[in-house]
Amino acid sequence: MSTAAVISPVPEEEIPETMNEKTALEGTPSTSSAAAAAAKATTYTTAEAEPTTTKTTTYAAPDASSTLPPLSELTPEQTTKYNELLEQCKSITTVAVSTAKNAEKVALADSDRIFMTKECLLRYLRATKWVVADAKKRIEATLTWRREWGIESHTPEYIEIENETGKQVVFGFDNESRPCLYLNPSKQNTEKSDRQIQHLTFMLERVLEIAPPGVETLALLIDFKSASAGQNATPGQGKQVMGILQNHYPERLGRALVVNIPWWAKAFLNLIWPFIDPITRPKLKFNEDMSLHVPKSHLLKEFKGDIDFTYNHAVYWPNFIKMCQDRRRHYEERWKANGSQIGESEFYLKGGDGEKAAAPAAAVPSVEQVTEEIQKVTV
Repeated sequence: MSTAAVISPVPEEEIPETMNEKTALEGTPSTSSAAAAAAKATTYTTAEAEPTTTKTTTYAAPDASSTLPPLSELTPEQTTKYNELLEQCKSITTVAVSTAKNAEKVALADSDRIFMTKECLLRYLRATKWVVADAKKRIEATLTWRREWGIESHTPEYIEIENETGKQVVFGFDNESRPCLYLNPSKQNTEKSDRQIQHLTFMLERVLEIAPPGVETLALLIDFKSASAGQNATPGQGKQVMGILQNHYPERLGRALVVNIPWWAKAFLNLIWPFIDPITRPKLKFNEDMSLHVPKSHLLKEFKGDIDFTYNHAVYWPNFIKMCQDRRRHYEERWKANGSQIGESEFYLKGGDGEKAAAPAAAVPSVEQVTEEIQKVTV
């Protein structure tokens, strides 16, 4: 995390007067048992099957007007560095279970191998300015963090209580086909604990699962309307979240829109501003018109969109979880069918037609390699 000497304060834009009173996301909290019963009784549908402007479940695909990011090509030098990192990651056989000194190491699991996709390796390379040794070190640190933090053990049942009021909602896609994760501090319903932050990482994992092929980032939309200072995260939690995002989800934030910022939230943002990486800061937009960034057909009415959305936990949660589980199952099936390889393409795993090969981009072969291949053919 950067601690630049010169700290730019959060901009002092005025809150737009055009913001309407918040009326969505006011669902009645339900118990975990009630939601579990609803999961069994509710037929799985997505928002596309619902009336045009009334939604209760998350969108499954971007709007037709949204664009997809262009597929970037690697330079010869970048290709060489990627190939080097790929070979090094293939040599990893164990991972530490915690960050403690002399922590126990366990064998690499399939969940670790599937994590190390081609795009994942490239994200870490970009985050470390293409220094291969640093990228490998950070990947190994993330594999340890995922075990220590308990990513695999954060089940929907464990996390559910945190989302009963709809304080975090995955809904729709922005103009660049990024899935949108809404944070609603006014819906805070639990006492401060690690599970609040585990809730965020759980939702980050889910929102990235539903990103379409070719989309690696998400849009974060934070609305402070009606929130009180007591509902806000502590500075310690803020720093912890920034550390998690920057160290273990590099190159994942595409855009963050923050609206209706009260004075105390500005003070909080100023406190954590030094801990936000300079590369991340331009992605943060304060009190901007959300309809400039999200198609109106995917945006809630209180943000100048066309959609009436009411958070109903008993309906939204089981549908959302099932959609994510379906996507993940398909992802894992394609990974296993294509050889269960480190370096597999996320584009392929998410259903893309191309990029099936896990092998890196071809490097220039040596004379010995060419001779060996010719001999194979002629013998």
